[in-house]
Amino acid sequence: MYDPDAFRRAHDKILKAIGAEHVRFHDMRHLFVTLSLKNGVDVKTLSSALGHYSAGFTLNTYTHATAQMKQDAADTIGAVISGQM
Repeated sequence: MYDPDAFRRAHDKILKAIGAEHVRFHDMRHLFVTLSLKNGVDVKTLSSALGHYSAGFTLNTYTHATAQMKQDAADTIGAVISGQM
C-alpha cells in the first residue's frame, strides 16, 4: 500500500509538471468510469477492474449521466419504439 499523503504529493507534482490545473485524483476516477461506460466498456468488466464487489455498486457510485448520454438513451429508445410500430 502507498501512503495516501505521498500519493497525493506525487499526483500534485505530476499535474504541476505537465501544466494541468489541479484536480483531485478521485475526481479523475469518476471521470474515467463515466467515459468508459459512455464509450462501450461493459459495467461488469469495469467493476472488476475497479475492485468493486458488484456492477450495481459501480453504477450507483461512480457514474454520472451527462446530457449527451441522456439524449443518446432517449434516441435509442425512440428508435426501438419506432421500429416496433
